[in-house]
Amino acid sequence: MEVSELYARGLQRRKALFGEADVEERMSAAGEFGAPLQNIINSYVYGDVWERTGLSNEIRSLIMLAITAASNKPAEFRVHAKGALANGCSREQIQDLLLLIAMYCGVPAAIETNRIAAEIFGQSSPPDIMEIT
Repeated sequence: MEVSELYARGLQRRKALFGEADVEERMSAAGEFGAPLQNIINSYVYGDVWERTGLSNEIRSLIMLAITAASNKPAEFRVHAKGALANGCSREQIQDLLLLIAMYCGVPAAIETNRIAAEIFGQSSPPDIMEIT
């Protein structure tokens, strides 16, 4: 498959997961400088890897949540949490995943992502400055 086809397929999947406005915002955030990275993301991450059939989209989303939570990437966790909902992941699945993160990666790795998940599920509003530990 040609790269242009991978790009188009990946962009379509990415917009279906995260919404057109969010994808356009992320793609334009770094301007012309970031265009090569966005090409890689669209073509290879979403146009190739996310199109493979070995894992369901739901499992892929749960894996992405685990990776981003465990590696302390809350901004990426937020993006992929919205995608996980689009892929049919449940509140309980995400809650259980974050409990595993807390047990195996440490409570600090799960605190911010728990707040984000609670916000996305409408369970709480984002905290002001107060840290919960």
